[in-house]
Amino acid sequence: MPYPDRFYPVVDSLKWVERLTKLGVGTIQLRAKELDDGQALQIVSDALAITKGTATKLVVNDYWRAAIVAGAEHLHLGQEDLVDADLAEIRNAKLTLGISTHDDAELATALAAKPDYIALGPIFPTTLKSMRFAPQGIPKITEWKKRIGSIPLVAIGGIKFEQSAEIFAAGADSIAVVSDVTQNADPDARVRQWLGLNVEAV
Repeated sequence: MPYPDRFYPVVDSLKWVERLTKLGVGTIQLRAKELDDGQALQIVSDALAITKGTATKLVVNDYWRAAIVAGAEHLHLGQEDLVDADLAEIRNAKLTLGISTHDDAELATALAAKPDYIALGPIFPTTLKSMRFAPQGIPKITEWKKRIGSIPLVAIGGIKFEQSAEIFAAGADSIAVVSDVTQNADPDARVRQWLGLNVEAV
């Protein structure tokens, strides 16, 4: 399978990591905010213990030091996190690196870091957090993909399963999903729908 997988859920707790791992999700991002160094190391270590020996790849959001110490293999940084991150140390630890982008300046910053994938968002309005950036819309996916070439492009922000075909057709390699899973009335059934995309893509 490609990295990240076509379905790329983003969750904020160990409970969700465990639930999605048991469902066979290939790539999960753990995005837990406002943790101190000790708490970050603990949750990353616990999440890695959950995914160990499974087909699931755990992507650590933000806490690059904890990711290195805990022995993680995958990291995702927002633009703010990128400013303070030691890219040489991250690369030395053999971590893959994904970076969020929202505009041209951020794309340039991300490309300079030579990431393993680039995330573009929010594609649609999102209710989970207030965004400084307006929704990008689907045409921006096509534009971004042309500009980044072979680097995988992850679309994120307010995307539901019903929109996935259009998002992929526009050029996205992967779709990061938050509320369509975590706020769904039947998350497990929704996850199985999304996982069906990976089967079709093989």
